[in-house]
Amino acid sequence: MDKNRSETLVDSLGLQKHPEGGWYRESYRSAAKIPLHGLPERFDSARSFCTSIYFLLSGDEFSAFHRIRQDELWHFYDGDGLTVHVIDKAGQYQEKKLGRNAEKGECFQQVVEAGDWFGASVPSGGFALVGCTVAPGFDFADFEMPSRQELLSLYPQHSAVIEKLTR
Repeated sequence: MDKNRSETLVDSLGLQKHPEGGWYRESYRSAAKIPLHGLPERFDSARSFCTSIYFLLSGDEFSAFHRIRQDELWHFYDGDGLTVHVIDKAGQYQEKKLGRNAEKGECFQQVVEAGDWFGASVPSGGFALVGCTVAPGFDFADFEMPSRQELLSLYPQHSAVIEKLTR
């Protein structure tokens, strides 16, 4: 049933393959922009105030470790619980669980801070439909996806999760 449900969501929401894995579609991009002089130095051009996407993972798909220059707020919508795997700027690993089962430590929202490495998986092997909101708005110029070797050289203590969530 989950496979049919996830395929239906891909079709009905018009999702497409994401470079990090899974499926996505931008659902909102503010027309208003923050000029470059109003942004922190890590940005190289103006950005929309805010952007939001639908994001779906199913089965053994995963979102590969990557990072962006903005905070990213994850919202749970449907399916099974999803785990966001984070290696923060201090090199500490943390799992942030999204879902509807508070008794299992799941929340409807989780935040990944700007500059932290993160990826995601669906531990049940089912599917999860989430939303991701980024402010200032996302631009692929802000996206960095390292190789497995690059991350292993930085964080050998997290080799198990890095090998699981990199290509």
